[in-house]
Amino acid sequence: MTAPADPDRPAEDAVDGSGQRRSGLRNPEGAVRGLGAGTLGLEALVLLLAIQPIRVVGGELSGAAVAVIVGLAVTAVVLAGMMRRRWAWHAGTVLQGALLLAGLLHWSLLVLGIIFALVWGYALHVRRVILGR
Repeated sequence: MTAPADPDRPAEDAVDGSGQRRSGLRNPEGAVRGLGAGTLGLEALVLLLAIQPIRVVGGELSGAAVAVIVGLAVTAVVLAGMMRRRWAWHAGTVLQGALLLAGLLHWSLLVLGIIFALVWGYALHVRRVILGR
């Protein structure tokens, strides 16, 4: 029978050569990229699906407003595919600001902007904790 592990001391395989505690993920960078890409993909889907309910229930959307929503969704999809690049994280942050500004076109876009800015902030926090960036 083996002795129970000391909870204050990390396991041998949880510490890398420099003495820093690892995340426990096999591919932490891939996991974080997946989180960022998934967040942006979900945002694009929600934006596209929100067009019709906003038009029917929440008031009129001009053609320009619909074009802005579609443009934001396309940008989110493109950025989701570019998550390997460091600048894509910064561009994703700018995208959240652009969605907040789209709230000037319709109040429901401001609500979506706030929700996705909070989700993106959480994704950035997870990235910082896991990767230290």
